[in-house]
Amino acid sequence: MVQSRCLLVHRLRYTGSVKLTTPLKEVLRTTKDHVDALSDMGMNVVEDLLLYLPRMHEDRSAFHTLTNAPADTKVTIRGTVESLKLVRTRRGKVLVAAKFTDSDGSIADVIWFNQPHIKRMLHDGQEVVLMGKLTEGPRGLTFQSPQFEVERSRDLVHAGRLVPVYPQHDVISTTWLREKMLLVKDAIQLLPETLPDDVLKEEELPSRRDAVLSMHFPDDPHKVELARKRFAFERMFMMQKDILQRKMEWQGERNDALRTPLDVELIKDLFLSLNFSPTGSQKVAIYEILKDMEKDVPMSRLLEGDVGSGKTLVATAVIANVIRHGGQCALMVPTEVLAKQHAQSIAKTLIAFSQFRLKQGRQMPMPSVALLTGSLPASDANTIRLKIANGTVDLIVGTHALIEDKVGFKSLRLVIVDEQHRFGVAQREKLKAKGAPHFLSMTATPIPRTLALTAYGHHDLSVLLEKPGNRVSIATKVVSPKDRKTVELFIDREISDGRQAFVICPLIGESAAEDMESVRNVTMEEKRLREEFPSRRIAALHGKMTPQEKDRIMREFKEKKFDILVSTSVIEVGIDVPNATIIVIEGAERFGLSQLHQFRGRVGRSDFKSHCFLFTTGVESARSPRLRAMEKYDSGFHLAEIDLKLRGPGELFGFRQSGIPQRELEMFMDPELAVRARRAAEREAGVLTASGAGA
Repeated sequence: MVQSRCLLVHRLRYTGSVKLTTPLKEVLRTTKDHVDALSDMGMNVVEDLLLYLPRMHEDRSAFHTLTNAPADTKVTIRGTVESLKLVRTRRGKVLVAAKFTDSDGSIADVIWFNQPHIKRMLHDGQEVVLMGKLTEGPRGLTFQSPQFEVERSRDLVHAGRLVPVYPQHDVISTTWLREKMLLVKDAIQLLPETLPDDVLKEEELPSRRDAVLSMHFPDDPHKVELARKRFAFERMFMMQKDILQRKMEWQGERNDALRTPLDVELIKDLFLSLNFSPTGSQKVAIYEILKDMEKDVPMSRLLEGDVGSGKTLVATAVIANVIRHGGQCALMVPTEVLAKQHAQSIAKTLIAFSQFRLKQGRQMPMPSVALLTGSLPASDANTIRLKIANGTVDLIVGTHALIEDKVGFKSLRLVIVDEQHRFGVAQREKLKAKGAPHFLSMTATPIPRTLALTAYGHHDLSVLLEKPGNRVSIATKVVSPKDRKTVELFIDREISDGRQAFVICPLIGESAAEDMESVRNVTMEEKRLREEFPSRRIAALHGKMTPQEKDRIMREFKEKKFDILVSTSVIEVGIDVPNATIIVIEGAERFGLSQLHQFRGRVGRSDFKSHCFLFTTGVESARSPRLRAMEKYDSGFHLAEIDLKLRGPGELFGFRQSGIPQRELEMFMDPELAVRARRAAEREAGVLTASGAGA
């Protein structure tokens, strides 16, 4: 009671004089341990504490009596404590015991374990509110270690209302935080507004001050919900403002040399030459990209499509349009194997297209395609760089070295980057120095729409939702360890029929970690498979190999020199091995659904029926509904949504793979929120976009 009075006196002392910048140690008068803990949590001044919002609210507005309180449910009961005493157990532990009498005269025992200080905080005959679960035993009702609050003239803090529940710390409890918020409550009126007035009005959101007040001192569930919506919108709005700023910095000054007209007839002829009808999504994506390239500011667009959705063909159509209008293109990919694959396939398509156009009497220059990789002899690499500089190469395919300082372009109009490149600020600055060309990033990782509008919001977004042709679905099966022999007999038969198989392991070698003992690794699995399949040719691939070794093994596997390739997750996206019809993924429960779907996309690239086997480390894991979703769905976008709900948005904006606050997860699961915040940020920045960032 004395402690509570001191708190009230101290609050009165600071009313009207607390500033947002006042150090917490001057306001709270707490221990150094508590001040240090607050600092660890990012709270040093009054404003920091006010903006430390509850993770949820608990309704403690209803009061019960001992006779009508439901069992095994947290309840709130008013009454009086009597017969308080310290009791020492035979094992030397101390507990506080008391009798509790409610307003109806019913009695229950109360026990607080290992909290002897409670004997000093309460006295016989004191009116209190207890909050906790009641248990019934042979001796009657018992409250075990309930929270309590002393009844006094001021409003209750921990009961009798909607109660905020805060993220806690080893030292800082949610109860402690509720008490301390009282000391800084008046400073809420000093908080500045962070959203424009027109946004608040259009979105029908409360002011920042009202929202903070409703979160810490709620008196109406509806107001709490409005406050949550306001802070979710504010967070997304601020993200979108930052994203737009990065986009505007990238676009920089206007440059007429970037304008590349859209030649509709040329695109039609390309598909005629291929005797192929593009999907509706491909048509839309090509149109969006080429319309962007008609502008005098650099395009910044993300082409997102599931495995097998035809991204490369979209890129080829765009490249053809650029070459037709005298511009150069650069295509960057993660490995030499993939670079060679793209250089050969795109060059073949463009040359055939050029010949088709000439036969039709329509203009299309014969394209010049070059490959620039690290394994090229220095003299050959220098020759290619010279051709790039004098403009005799139209399309240059290679790895990240394409944009290094020693590579100069005569008329670089378009850069296309494979998803595996970490293309950051430094690389964009290098592109600016080369003429700030139009920029297209491609990803085969299906990204839930909300995340795409945040993580990749500085790009406009084009999405390929359909798969061209009649691609045969990949039969997928989650396999328990007990069924391994059956699957391996099937694999052996497939190899006998001339097919090949991938085996993916989470680890390169053995791990000493406790939870990794049963997880298979490349080193041991290669050895085991050689014994299991003595007549088969087996190779291993992992991240500790040199790029040259990895490229050689992948090339030889594609050339059918091996029957089984055992690999870690370094197996590259986009590598095309049509003869591989089986992929085995060990320890499947350790991977996200999107990554499993990526692995699955390594097979199913021919007319042969393909199979994906998801091996788990235990029988229980094989029953996982999350893994079973792989059997049911072949849409990467659908699986990505499931993964987002179950695992969270990963490391995006510093979030961990799990343990994400519910309000944050809900924000990322709301595409409408992302679109509204994007439009509001665009209006404030005065940005007018035709596509609304894919909105």
